[in-house]
Amino acid sequence: MDTLELKGNWNEQKGKLKQKFAILTDNDLMFEDGKEDEMLGKIQIKLGKTKEEIRRIVAGL
Repeated sequence: MDTLELKGNWNEQKGKLKQKFAILTDNDLMFEDGKEDEMLGKIQIKLGKTKEEIRRIVAGL
């Protein structure tokens, strides 16, 4: 998953993540250019998963 892929359909992916993991908020899933790692870190803390696991979850949506 690269930044362009994430940015291109992020609104759709964000909705699916919120359905799958109700604990995630809009603030956790706020995507900004150049801050992908920060966002993934927030998700990682909330879900207790590694960044690689989070990347696989997002890629599989």
